Amino acid sequence: MNDGRPGARNDVTYRERLATPWWWYLVGLGVATLLAAEFRISGAKLTVWIPFCTLLPLSVIIVWWLGHSTLEIAGGELRVRGAHLPLTYVSGAIALDAATLRRVVGREGDPAAYVSIRPWIGPGVQVWLDDADDPTPYWVVSTRHPQDVVRAVRAAA
Repeated sequence: MNDGRPGARNDVTYRERLATPWWWYLVGLGVATLLAAEFRISGAKLTVWIPFCTLLPLSVIIVWWLGHSTLEIAGGELRVRGAHLPLTYVSGAIALDAATLRRVVGREGDPAAYVSIRPWIGPGVQVWLDDADDPTPYWVVSTRHPQDVVRAVRAAA
C-alpha cells in the first residue's frame, strides 16, 4: 500500500499524535480575548471587531500548530517532527517518567542529544544510538505511552 509518498509503505508499527490538550484552546482564546479587549480599553480608533477577529482565530491556529506533530515508528525508522532515525543505529531504549524526563533534558542531559519534547506530555522515551558517524548520543522524545514505544522500537530494531 502507498500513502502518497514515493516509496512509502503502510508498515506502521506505532503511531501517536502529540496533540495539545483541549483546554489549551480555551486558555488561548481567553488570552486572545484579553489582548483584544486591551485595544478597546486603550481608546484606539480601531473598529471594535478587528482585534477580536484577528487575535481569536490566531490563538486557535497557534495552539493547533503546537500540537500538530506525530511520533511514528514505520519503515524501520523512528520519525518525530520531521526528523527520522533509522532503527538499525539504535542500541537501546528506555521509558522515562515525567521527573526523569525533566532531569535527562536538563542539567544531567547531554547537549548533543536530539530532544523533541512537548511540555503538555509528561513521560517520554530515551533511545540510545550506536553510530560512529553521528555525534548525537541519544534521542529523547515525548510520548503518552512510553512502554508501547519502547516495545515497538525493540521489535522493529
